[in-house]
Amino acid sequence: MNLYELSLSDLSAKIRAREISPVEVVESSLSRLAEVEPEITSFVTVTPELAREQAAAAEKEIADGHYRGPLHGIPLGVKDLYDTAGVRTTSSSDQRKDHVPTADAMSVSKLYDAGMVLLGKTETHEFAYGATTPRSGNPWDPTRTPGGSSGGSGAAVGAGIVHVALGSDTGGSIRIPAAVCGTVGLKPTYGRAPRTGVASLSWSLDHVGPLTRNVWDAAVVTEAMSGYDRRDPASVDVGTPDFTSGIGDGVAGMRIGIPTNYYTENVAPEATAAARAAASVLEGLGAELVEVTIPYAEHMLATEWAILTPEASAYHMDATRAAPERFTDEVRSFVELGEAVLAVDYINALRLRTLIQQGFRDLFGSIDILLAPTVPGVAARRDDPFFTWEDGTVESATGAYSRMSAPANVTGLPALQVPAAFSTDGLPLGVQMIGRPFDEAVILRAGFALEKATDTVGRIAPVGTAVAS
Repeated sequence: MNLYELSLSDLSAKIRAREISPVEVVESSLSRLAEVEPEITSFVTVTPELAREQAAAAEKEIADGHYRGPLHGIPLGVKDLYDTAGVRTTSSSDQRKDHVPTADAMSVSKLYDAGMVLLGKTETHEFAYGATTPRSGNPWDPTRTPGGSSGGSGAAVGAGIVHVALGSDTGGSIRIPAAVCGTVGLKPTYGRAPRTGVASLSWSLDHVGPLTRNVWDAAVVTEAMSGYDRRDPASVDVGTPDFTSGIGDGVAGMRIGIPTNYYTENVAPEATAAARAAASVLEGLGAELVEVTIPYAEHMLATEWAILTPEASAYHMDATRAAPERFTDEVRSFVELGEAVLAVDYINALRLRTLIQQGFRDLFGSIDILLAPTVPGVAARRDDPFFTWEDGTVESATGAYSRMSAPANVTGLPALQVPAAFSTDGLPLGVQMIGRPFDEAVILRAGFALEKATDTVGRIAPVGTAVAS
């Protein structure tokens, strides 16, 4: 078995015991990248020499008795929105093709402190403004989208290049690629993990978090990258718990909300079936299923877009004036659209968000977790990124994917995507577990229980010559 095929926990144990070297782990990841990257194009920039240098330093530290923890010596992919000192950070856009930061994003710095090794920068939908990442392919079928905007991160983890890659989530951009690439993805509570040094899409909706191969991995990485940062105005000083403590305690007595609306409309039967099967597994483990109604469902997506589009246009205003031709046509159109949103509409959307947040607070008075499909269908085709529903409605992949993700962004609640099934075509489908504010530990516990009770989580896509494990 190749080292990249091992779980992160197994790799960590072997590195700590000095049975293998971080240098060997990096070489395995680079070899896997060389094998599959021509098909999936998951990286904008690869940093092999830096990775080898950091891995050698990690090996020496461990030999000297300075083991930093389970992430020490583990390769990392970083979404190209995150600043990385001395390494290009382009946001997958011609606007920043030559941008080389002088400092690391705070989340990257924290993971370096944990001993992680930078393998490279992963592709994103330009400035995170979309849900398909056109330059990348899905590792389960390269003719299909890896989702977005963290599509490169989803593809890199799904293909087995890295165990961990960073993403950002404004309208679902961690959970969407995680779902369609068959990985775990955690969007922490708004304010949990610092966004300093990460290019913004919509400042009041942006979240940062990891895409990983397993639920335990997501817990470890989220803990390492979280914490208060006064430079991020959204950052909340609530302390960082040990997310792996109690992760295996099970779901007995947990109340799991099963929505009767919103997540049931224009959803492929296989996606619905995957969510029902996951709920049934958790019920068999002792959880109680409770039917619930999603509040303000008819206003959810409109609220998301009425906030996101003008905030994104404000962020890109100078670039739009100076060099609009350096945006892709798609993103330039989105930016121009946001400039047309009236101030009163933006303010009303903020007011609606407050009502939606209150509605979800009331909803979580009777449940511990909300469980629903993460995406309404499998990965869309790259040459035809649309869904056609039973009533004849045609919906863009970006709109369809974001529709399912929007509630956790509008409310800022933590949400965990976990692989739950495979379609008849062999493509991944996932479920998302949404929890109370700063209660990531509970959704991680439920996700871990689902992972251990099924055989879906942790598989490597068979792109290249890999065999699904």
